[in-house]
Parts: sequence; structure tokens; C-alpha cells
Amino acid sequence: MAVEGGGGNLSELYSGSKRLALKIRDSLERLERLEYTSSSSSSLSSSNAVVPGSSDDQATAIRRDINQIQSLCSDMDRLWRSIPSKPQRDLWKRKVEQVSEEAESFRASLDKYLSRHQKRIQEAQERAELLGRASGDSHVLRIFDEEAQAVESVRRSSRLLEDSFATGVAILSKYSEQRDHLKRAQRKALDVLNTLGLSNSLLKLIERRNRVDKWIKYAGMILTIIIIIIFWRWTR
Repeated sequence: MAVEGGGGNLSELYSGSKRLALKIRDSLERLERLEYTSSSSSSLSSSNAVVPGSSDDQATAIRRDINQIQSLCSDMDRLWRSIPSKPQRDLWKRKVEQVSEEAESFRASLDKYLSRHQKRIQEAQERAELLGRASGDSHVLRIFDEEAQAVESVRRSSRLLEDSFATGVAILSKYSEQRDHLKRAQRKALDVLNTLGLSNSLLKLIERRNRVDKWIKYAGMILTIIIIIIFWRWTR
């Protein structure tokens, strides 16, 4: 059944609307692929992260095609009502309603895309403003970072000084233990020598050697303390 109308017969109008529907569906899929690619790209962190300006032209073209489909639906709606056969009239009514519903679905998808697009633009602008404020506050952030580094350096120096002091204390404790051992060994040696009846000159020689060892020990202790003090000043 081909009913004549002002813009062509019903079949021609219906075929034209289906061709437009295929074109719109393909354009919407391209927009969605472009949107997904742009949003998932980690290298885009500012306003470049939104879909490029050409997407606005595509959206405008899609909206124009949707309006054209709806205009064709109006023409087809007028034509199918003039069909005398009721079965044919019901058939074309369903076809026109399907095309009209499809056009409304396209319009809803386009509106959702434009809403997401506008949201991404707004988020990109907000990120740019935040980055601008962050760069303006970079001097304050650097000051805080330098202070934190200085505090950490003091803490490290304090730990090194404490470790050095503990090492010195351990060394002095070793010297003290050795001194006690030497004293006990000296007393035993003197007892043995007295028992053997050795001369006083030999005893004096032993005592003199003991005093020399004692001064060597004290000199080692003083040298250790001086090294600790120099290291502490160097780490300040």
C-alpha cells in the first residue's frame, strides 16, 4: 500500500526515517566511543579530558536528524490515517509509532550524553581552578617541606649521637672491667713475688709499668670522649 502525500508516499517516508535512524544510531555510537576513550585516557588531566569541540557539532547534527525523523513521523501519521483499509491502517500505525518511539529514545540518549559532557566540562574547569590555587600556594608548601626535612635531620642526628654515646659508655665499661682484672692480677703477682722473695727494684718496675698502663687507659678514655664531642658537633 503506497499512499500519496505532500512529501512523497508513506513507504518512501518510512524508508527515509529508517535510514535516518541508522545514521543516528551510528553517530551516537561514535560519540560514546569517543567519550569512553577520552575519559579513560590517563594522560589527559585538565580541560583536554573532555570530548573535543567537534563532538558538539556531531551532537547538533544528531539533534537535527532526530527532528527530521519526528517531522517525517508527523507526515506519516497524517498519511496512515487516510488509508481506507483498517488492517493496513493499523499496520502503518504500529510502524509509525515504532519510529516515533525510536526517535524519542535517540533524543533521550543524546540528552544523557550532553549532560555527561557538560558535567565533564565543569569538572575539568574545577580541576583547573584547583591546580591554579595549588600552584599559587607552592611557596608555602615548599616552606613546610623544608621544615619537615629539618626536623627529620635533627631526629637523625639525635639518634646518631645517642648511638655514639652508648658506644662510648660500652667502651668505658670495658676499660673499667679490664682495670679490675689488672688490679687483681697485680695483687696476685705481688703476692707471688713476695712469696718468692724478689727484690724491691723489680717490684718498683712492675708498679711503674702499671702506672704507665693506667695513663694509657685514661688517654684512651679521653680520646674517645673527644671523638664523641667532635662527631656530635659535626652532625648538628
